[in-house]
Amino acid sequence: MRRRRVLLSVGLLVALAAAAAVEGEVRFFRSHTRDSFLGGTLDGLSVDPLGTLRLADRAVRLAAIGEPFLFAAAPHPEGWVLGTGNDGKVILVDRAGEVRTLFSAPEPEVFAVWADPDGTVFAGTSPDGKVYRIVGDRAEPVFEPGEKYIWAIGRSAAGRLLVATGTEGRLWQVDAKGRGEVLFDSEDTHLRSIELLPGGDLLAGTAGEGLILRIDPGGRARTLYDGAQPEVVALASGADGWCYAVLLASEASFTDLRSTAGESKAKEGKEAAAEDEGPSATVTVVAEGEQPSTAGSRRGGFAGPRSEVVRISPDGRVESVWKFTDETAYALLWHRDRLWVATGLEGKLYSFRDGSMVLEKDVDERQVVALLQDDPGPAFATTNAAAVYRLSTESERRGTFTSPALDAEQIASFGSLRWRGRLPGDARARFSARSGMSASPDATWSDWTEPAAGGEVPLSGLAPGRYLQWRVELEAANSVSPELSEVAVSYRQSNLPPSIESLTVLEPGEILVPASFNPANQVFEPVHPNRDGIFTTLDTGTPRDDQRFKTLWKRGYRSLRWQAEDPNGDELVYELSFRTDDGPDAWLPVADELDKDHYGFDATALPDGLYRFRLRAADRRENSLEKALLAAEVSEPVLIDHTPPALVDVERRAGGLRVTVADAWNPLRVAEVSADGGSWQPLSSADGLLDGQREVLLVDQPSEARLLLLRVTDAAFNTMTFDLTRVSR
Repeated sequence: MRRRRVLLSVGLLVALAAAAAVEGEVRFFRSHTRDSFLGGTLDGLSVDPLGTLRLADRAVRLAAIGEPFLFAAAPHPEGWVLGTGNDGKVILVDRAGEVRTLFSAPEPEVFAVWADPDGTVFAGTSPDGKVYRIVGDRAEPVFEPGEKYIWAIGRSAAGRLLVATGTEGRLWQVDAKGRGEVLFDSEDTHLRSIELLPGGDLLAGTAGEGLILRIDPGGRARTLYDGAQPEVVALASGADGWCYAVLLASEASFTDLRSTAGESKAKEGKEAAAEDEGPSATVTVVAEGEQPSTAGSRRGGFAGPRSEVVRISPDGRVESVWKFTDETAYALLWHRDRLWVATGLEGKLYSFRDGSMVLEKDVDERQVVALLQDDPGPAFATTNAAAVYRLSTESERRGTFTSPALDAEQIASFGSLRWRGRLPGDARARFSARSGMSASPDATWSDWTEPAAGGEVPLSGLAPGRYLQWRVELEAANSVSPELSEVAVSYRQSNLPPSIESLTVLEPGEILVPASFNPANQVFEPVHPNRDGIFTTLDTGTPRDDQRFKTLWKRGYRSLRWQAEDPNGDELVYELSFRTDDGPDAWLPVADELDKDHYGFDATALPDGLYRFRLRAADRRENSLEKALLAAEVSEPVLIDHTPPALVDVERRAGGLRVTVADAWNPLRVAEVSADGGSWQPLSSADGLLDGQREVLLVDQPSEARLLLLRVTDAAFNTMTFDLTRVSR
């Protein structure tokens, strides 16, 4: 057969990537992994472990069930028998799709069903646990274990009916006359699932502690696995002798473990707990995707995956094979030489092949809750809404994948769509796209572009928008599916100007140094003065992206710090300039080509006075000169003051001195006196508050003092010391 391949041009991608590296303009939405395709909507397509889309096996909706919930299903000689809620109906669906109600129970939910080869049906109802036997149109209760829930029904190797219950976590065996005895009494709250093994042993899964148990025909049990998730919701036997289990911690579980979270139920305390506290658990049915009113089997604070599939070797070893972070798994089945897994949140059916989960089917209903043997099958049942499907080995003729809404983060224009895959014979792949400004596609989005084929599909006619969604329609040729493994859509954000969130002037003398700077063994020295200007700065080396800073002090220095952002994520370059506060408007350079968020400089280059500093942020490093944009911010007035306070007058008073000091620019902050070389002692001003540019200080002068010193500091940390001994004589 002649085959043709359509490949995404690697050379073109490299060229575009190089252009993007130079100008930062061209970007790509890329879909090329399993998870990226699972994030979209698949109709008639499957995804393999390597992330390749192809046409899926055909699924036929055999019957829609007119009940709000479907909980359980089992094979029946005529087809399949279903357990439903909230009206407690047991329903038979034959292989032609005919639906017939076999029984309507007084209890609202049927969580367990079983059918014998002769067509006799057994149904377990909840929350007043009973087992009914249904023959033809007649139904009668055959067993009442005195427990709240019936979770699973099966047949032992000896032919006895097995019934798994909660809230006492017991496994019962029931004879033909309805007489039951406890085969195994667990210490957990619910016995949630059972699976008969060759040789007569039984696997059982609990809910509460999440235990997998192996129980022999005599009722002796040993624990094979104690899971992190508290519920073992399903078990399955493989043809290779291995068994499989799925453990659950999900808000969408049918079991609510609120009252038993973290507790192990001791056998001797069961009766007392039942009397003192009432029922230890309740079941609340919630539709996945809705906000549940209970926590289901997911305990508060549990951070693990919602579902985990494990496998059990013939000798009892248990190992994890797959984890579903967000999806709830409800059922397992070994069929067609592989394991099948039924899940919600979006009604997906998986099979486990070659060490990975393959998405086999994505249905409209929200949850796939049961898997059933069928030829070629499997068949499966859904809830929310309830339906029964049959899967065939024939592939769909057509299928569609729709990507999720892809976020360009800003309004953008779109270039083209390129893809990689395989088109055998006359198979077709046609692509279309649409755009919009809302995160969820709605009526404000553009129409879909006309479906187009080819290795490169131009999207230049698509309206600019922040979000884009693309769609592919695959069509088979002679029953051979096309394949799609990668899609790349190029786009360019509309360049938006940067924004300066803050521009802060630090206190006089404050400098920013790397947090690792150690003054004990390092000295900060100014670099050689700027040959292009008057300012000297500190050489801190090339900053790292993750470098943190701390504040130190260096006399005569001033520092500015800022925060700026670019909505396009472009790298910003900064420029600082200055002017006098009352002078001409012309800005004079301080520094340019800055790539840090702060700048410290030697302010002694400027005479005393008021100044303003301007910061400009530009995105020119990642945009062409004609498209580059900038933002500017002007600081508050900054006072440069190098002049220390001055002594104005000294007047002798009885027992001391009255000293007047003044500062030309800043208020005074500290005044101290020392007698004969003693320690500095604080002084107060005559008005009681040292806060003005001119202050009168009251100084006590001991009669025997030979040296009396006054030290005064202003708000700019300029300090002057005066000898009062001389001036006061």
